[in-house]
Amino acid sequence: MNKINHLFSIKYPVIQGGMIWCSGWRLASAVSNAGGLGLIGSGSMYPDIFREQVKKCKASTNKPFGVNLPMLYPQINDLLEIIIEEGVKIVFTSAGNPKTYTQFLHANGIKVAHVVSSTKFALKAQEAGVDAIVAEGFEAGGHNGRDETTTMCLIPAVKKEISIPLIAAGGIASGNAMLSAMILGADGVQMGSRFVASEESSAHEHFKKTVLQTKEGETLLTLKEITPVRLIKNAFYDRVQQLYENRASLEELKNLLGRGRAKKGMFEGDLEEGELEIGQVSAMINDIKPVAQIIEEIIAEFQIAKENIQTEKFNF
Repeated sequence: MNKINHLFSIKYPVIQGGMIWCSGWRLASAVSNAGGLGLIGSGSMYPDIFREQVKKCKASTNKPFGVNLPMLYPQINDLLEIIIEEGVKIVFTSAGNPKTYTQFLHANGIKVAHVVSSTKFALKAQEAGVDAIVAEGFEAGGHNGRDETTTMCLIPAVKKEISIPLIAAGGIASGNAMLSAMILGADGVQMGSRFVASEESSAHEHFKKTVLQTKEGETLLTLKEITPVRLIKNAFYDRVQQLYENRASLEELKNLLGRGRAKKGMFEGDLEEGELEIGQVSAMINDIKPVAQIIEEIIAEFQIAKENIQTEKFNF
């Protein structure tokens, strides 16, 4: 049996990215109901909103679902309390030291996966006792690794060094890409950008439509001095680049970033002054569909691609 299916008790080894402002209960429950693992993106939620989202997700699916927990979140202890009280059984941690909470989560019967961007941090996560690792290439949208290692390089490198289940993330939005990641050594995949452009995503419709219009080369990694993030080029992005050209200080970059830029762009639909976080694979996303249809098509394409490996095309 597939390691990820077994670990999380799911039908398909497809995990939805726990993306801030995009991953509410509707998206998480839809992914879980379709056979994958849905994640609530807690990083954009006040504790009371987070509890409400967990309760609604529990009411909308009887399948496993989880929570993405950025460890830089200022009220993380409140979120942890809610996770325990509401009986959440799967947590994906990110943006911090996995040693901080893994033992605590395990003691409460929770399975833990940790997101990394390098082999070095994958080994630290394994040492911390996590149940699985998400290795995310720099093609991914949102906050990212400073090393800029691509998924195709990162997955085999991490696979060589660890013994626990491995999930590939970054640049994956199709069955063909899913198979490629698994051939490279992944046991499953995590997809973010593809699920942003779903009917159940909580992203603003203006942002969803912008994702469909994004072409190759129209997202770039920036703000590495603060926290690396991949953005669609817009007026806000241009202002960031102007600061770089003028050799701006770290304080000036922070002042421009301010607060609420991601909410403004992705949740409220301000396409000029907001952060528009999405992966490079957005250039391959051309439609907004129900989650169930997205997963059905990905799995069908995966099966066809797997069968094609046996054809003459690969005999040489």
